[in-house]
Amino acid sequence: MSLEHFIQNAISEWMRVKGPQSDIVFSSRVRIARNLDGLPFPLLSTQSQAEEVVRRVEEAWKNDKDRLAVLKDAELIRMSDLTDLEKRVLVEKHLISPMLAEESRHGAVLLSQDESVSIMINEEDHIRIQVLFPGLQLEKAWELASQIDNWLEKHLTYAFEGGYGYLTSCPTNVGTGIRASVMVHLPALAMTQQLNRLIPAITQVGLAVRGIYGEGSEALGQLYQVSNQVTLGQSEEEILDNLQGVVRQMIEHEQIARRRLQEMSLTQLEDRVHRSYGILAHARIIDSNEAMKRLSDVRLGVDMGLILGVSANVMNELMVMTQPGFLQSYANQRLNPEQRDIRRARLIRERLAMEQTKEQ
Repeated sequence: MSLEHFIQNAISEWMRVKGPQSDIVFSSRVRIARNLDGLPFPLLSTQSQAEEVVRRVEEAWKNDKDRLAVLKDAELIRMSDLTDLEKRVLVEKHLISPMLAEESRHGAVLLSQDESVSIMINEEDHIRIQVLFPGLQLEKAWELASQIDNWLEKHLTYAFEGGYGYLTSCPTNVGTGIRASVMVHLPALAMTQQLNRLIPAITQVGLAVRGIYGEGSEALGQLYQVSNQVTLGQSEEEILDNLQGVVRQMIEHEQIARRRLQEMSLTQLEDRVHRSYGILAHARIIDSNEAMKRLSDVRLGVDMGLILGVSANVMNELMVMTQPGFLQSYANQRLNPEQRDIRRARLIRERLAMEQTKEQ
């Protein structure tokens, strides 16, 4: 396995599997922040100290013959070995964070072959264990993340304080160090103007609603990341239960909004999703924002049975393939904005034409 394995495929293997509530919930993620005892946090560490962290994690992974099966064929990738474009592709696939790509001087990532597990090293914290599952599977993601955490703790001594819990670079992560998030697709709530009321209500119960790349990012294609904000004073189970309960309510609201659109505005809804499909199938130039908006409409049409002959996986694939980094990697060259818009439109046309050919 090589770096190309992670760069060339638009969607990860775990994304090809249909999960619970996958028509609305794209993915469930659990991330655990940990730091090594006796070493400064990454933002204050020297080059040798940062390299020491990478060395310790690498040794734990390589030398333990009883390591978890999901990590047996994993690959350790150093940020210093990647181009800016390669790092951007990994960010677009949610395999590393924007911070690890842009700011980490001596960062690395340990990636499982199916890309469901990503252990980031020397990001904001020494270690950030990330587990991703399709659909609403927070408990399953937490179970695997906890197993990886326990396995690492057999080899590494974590920074831990009895009164506070696990110590982290950012005070908001102190305690359990767990951040759980769910990526949801809420086009019907957006169309019916209900999101403006729903999002403030969610923040009042200690959750955050962000764009697809987390803090500071915008919501593209009506995709939102909902996550916990509190890590201290609650158990991991309480954090997960709270998030899962709220997400289930969001799913219910989105389902009601979809039924209402189908019952009261079916012709307008059909016109919107088919119009977006027509633009994607025939456009000669399209920017990333419009592409995500149109893909969101078509994905809604596919999930509601209004558009036939196109799979939801193709929409997932195009949502990644049409991002700037992946688009340039696919073209194997740097592209200016206009060149990206032209190539993006061509790529979408060709991919949709392939689906039509399969149906014939």
